Amino acid sequence: MQYLRTLKYGFHVIFHPFDGFWDLKKEHRGSVAASLTFVALTIFMLVVQKQNTAFLFNKNRLETIDVMVDIISVGLMCILWCISNWCLTSLMDGEGKMRDIIIFTGYSLIPLWLIQFPLVGMSHLITVEEGTFYYVFATISFIWTGALLLFGMMVTHQYSVKKTIFTTILTIIGMAILLFIGLLFFSVIQQIVSFVVTIYKEVRFR
Repeated sequence: MQYLRTLKYGFHVIFHPFDGFWDLKKEHRGSVAASLTFVALTIFMLVVQKQNTAFLFNKNRLETIDVMVDIISVGLMCILWCISNWCLTSLMDGEGKMRDIIIFTGYSLIPLWLIQFPLVGMSHLITVEEGTFYYVFATISFIWTGALLLFGMMVTHQYSVKKTIFTTILTIIGMAILLFIGLLFFSVIQQIVSFVVTIYKEVRFR
């Protein structure tokens, strides 16, 4: 199946990022469906990690964990990243389309869940003194994912290293601006709805 082949190709991408991301864009070796699958696995990993990591390495309190918040948070960050990156790169001569951005973003997340899943089990087998190994592998997963995001952006948009780093910083700033505008919009809508409901009640009960 084509879908399974696009999933499998993700493991080539993380070890050969330049060739891999180029093939994702030019040879269509990836797919949006596979990318969204990797995002879903990242969300699932976060939920499993928070609930099942051994207490020695788990700073989360089970009674305060909200699965829906985790799902919405990761999903929202991915959406904001893709929209912000697309808006900026459209103005900065980027060659990638929204589809390309969604694909390279999802594929870049593979090391995160690929390493973090085994760490959940590992956390139950090691002591505090051996915790260095746990934190080293956890750090590697984040650095690897961050590097892939940079490589993916560089190849997808055909940017130089400096322009890629600059665009990444602007993308993060853009995410914050989009989040602020979104919160402001919902706040205004909430106030309008509250005002309309208040007027309706006053008119109705006169």
